[in-house]
Amino acid sequence: MLHNILVVNPGSTSTKLALFADEQQVAGEAIHHDAAGSGPHNTLWDQFDRRWQTIHEWAASHVPSASAVAAMGGLLRPVKGGTYLVNQRMLADARANLQGEHAANLGCALAHRLAEGYRCPAYIVDPISVDEFEPLARYSGHPSIQRRTLSHALNIHAAARRAAAQLATPLDHSRLVVAHLGGGISVAPVRGGQIIDVNDASSDGPFSPERTGGLPLQPFLDLCFHSSHSERDLRSLVMGRGGLVAYLGTNSALDVERRIQTGDGLARDVYQAMAYQIAKEIGAMTTVLAGDIQAIVLAGGLAASALLVNWIRQRVEFLAPVLVFPGEDEMAALAAGALAAIRGEIPALDY
Repeated sequence: MLHNILVVNPGSTSTKLALFADEQQVAGEAIHHDAAGSGPHNTLWDQFDRRWQTIHEWAASHVPSASAVAAMGGLLRPVKGGTYLVNQRMLADARANLQGEHAANLGCALAHRLAEGYRCPAYIVDPISVDEFEPLARYSGHPSIQRRTLSHALNIHAAARRAAAQLATPLDHSRLVVAHLGGGISVAPVRGGQIIDVNDASSDGPFSPERTGGLPLQPFLDLCFHSSHSERDLRSLVMGRGGLVAYLGTNSALDVERRIQTGDGLARDVYQAMAYQIAKEIGAMTTVLAGDIQAIVLAGGLAASALLVNWIRQRVEFLAPVLVFPGEDEMAALAAGALAAIRGEIPALDY
């Protein structure tokens, strides 16, 4: 008997939807949302009803029945990796933007409402707040601030499983550095399938298409206290209007590469600087595993950029072989997590 899994993955301006029959995707679409209600004074949750309407219409047309709904999990409480049943505590934490505002916070609420209609369970899988840190990784430099375990955990775990299989190594014996390269960038040492350290892609690490990554602290403090920027402006500056957007006015790597091909020297320098910072973060995370790694894994949408990948490879391949998995496996990973829970292959965890 086939199990229909409806997958929901909210992004900043769109929501990806897919229908899986067991492991096979049979339908999918990215639903783009108009800008109404997304002005500077509107919150993430002001978008919920508008998103729900378009998502519900798509599901009604493409998904006659569902065994489960699986959604991207957001900035929730720190949890171990796995598949979680959506419950009221999770819904409350998501609505409170417990660890920050992120489109993925909408996922569990959208899944819950869809699942009510299909009379099936709703799950999230490997949310952004997966916490597998070791004790030393939690220190920041001041006791008032503890390093947060926020990352692209879903795709990092999926890429680690794929790499271990390609290397013919049991996952629980694998030692990898995995870099998720997308709108945000997470670089993690992954030991035995566990993310034992990672940069917080909203605050630290390399700059990305839309985010500043780590900034020089003293100049940033000057910007906070000696400028006319509001708190909301500054949060937007570091996560949404940073990186390629700030330097080049675009978050599209394809646009940047086209500009490089036409001789745009600034575009080349900025894009190469992003590769430089990614490689530097990979080198740093290699030290967490004392240099004993089997592979460096580049995954996510930007891993499809041969130019970027080659610049990174030139700086890091002396450390270990480089495996490249272009694109994102998030939709398949969400479906697989829900399917494993339905089949009883893994326990559905309580949040």
